[in-house]
Amino acid sequence: MEQPDPRLTAGLRARLEAIQEQVEAALARSGRPGGSVTIVGVSKTVPAAVVRAAYAAGLRHAGENRVQEGRQKQAALEDLPLTWHLVGHLQRNKVRYVVGSWALIHSLDRLALAQEIDRRARQAGTVVDCLVQVNIAGEASKSGVAPGGLLDLLASLVPLSGIRVRGLMTIPPPAGDPERTRPYFAELRRLAEQVSRAFPARPSAPGAEARISMEHLSMGMSSDYPVAVEEGATIIRVGEALFGPRSAWEGS
Repeated sequence: MEQPDPRLTAGLRARLEAIQEQVEAALARSGRPGGSVTIVGVSKTVPAAVVRAAYAAGLRHAGENRVQEGRQKQAALEDLPLTWHLVGHLQRNKVRYVVGSWALIHSLDRLALAQEIDRRARQAGTVVDCLVQVNIAGEASKSGVAPGGLLDLLASLVPLSGIRVRGLMTIPPPAGDPERTRPYFAELRRLAEQVSRAFPARPSAPGAEARISMEHLSMGMSSDYPVAVEEGATIIRVGEALFGPRSAWEGS
């Protein structure tokens, strides 16, 4: 296997270390323990060779928006112990390509999709970890359950033994000032607290409620992840902050 370009790896390492430093500073400001945030490098349009270099630089979690592009990179990088996250919208007809090969689906947003994941998971004899995507701003251009429908959706997922809900995800409206995204992150944290009260985890008595927990809040991207960490993010999804402008890789 060809080794990554040392200059590319060095540049990616510097960017990754800068992200890690900002994450740790935000954790300290919010009184949270260090090392409690997972950095997912979102590699949409980024060639597999660059993701390989990012792994050499220290990246361990890779995220993809599109199933097909992700599958191609998984095949090209199968020798690396990367943890793969599906962070983009998932169509029901693509579920068969996802079960068993992605560690975490960030974009569960409707019962029909959950039922298909559950069906495929039970056929494969596995359980799929998911985050429920919440469309806090009510944007028509984005997927996600409305905040008012979150508890009802989760209640409908309780009987599905092939799914384990491990938290929530959101994508706020784009904003030039990261502070303008803070209320959306704070609201996702509030919703997670509400869910925890409604669906208390009972690990000592395995059952329906134990399949819904609020371990993770996936929120914050390249432009606003320090604010998201301050508001409780446990997973951040960074693309340009790590890999640079997407236009640099498109068509490569």
